[in-house]
Amino acid sequence: MSTEVGSPVAGLTTSLSDVPDPVFSQAMVGPGVAVKPSGGEGDAVAPVAGQVVTLHPHAFVVAASTGGAVLVHLGIDTVKLKGEGFTLHVGKGDAVEAGQKIITWNPTEVEAQGYSSICPVVALDAPAESLADLREDTQVLPGDVLFNLDG
Repeated sequence: MSTEVGSPVAGLTTSLSDVPDPVFSQAMVGPGVAVKPSGGEGDAVAPVAGQVVTLHPHAFVVAASTGGAVLVHLGIDTVKLKGEGFTLHVGKGDAVEAGQKIITWNPTEVEAQGYSSICPVVALDAPAESLADLREDTQVLPGDVLFNLDG
């Protein structure tokens, strides 16, 4: 069964290799794509329907109801902001629908603090060949399909 993985934010898609962090750029946690977000305050939404299994102000993981888990990381090294500028709208363990608001944040403010706002969207512990139809160098809106994950 294939799961459509949607963009958590609006912006320009790019290769994971463009992420300024080797954990993501070398696909150590799994394959995927990244989104360079459009500026200004906005919401990060669930990329798939499922259960929130990890939740931090700067990152979350949704275990898809169809199998597999997707990590969304809001910026790089944003853990150092200690949650400042991030508002959570769900709790760990909550069931979510694809496109549901998870976190409100401001990529422009993240960059003003000296951090990259790029958002890796990763299929955790999945083989690269389980991803299909990766969209790179494309403008996306929240919910637009980034890739298909075969689970």
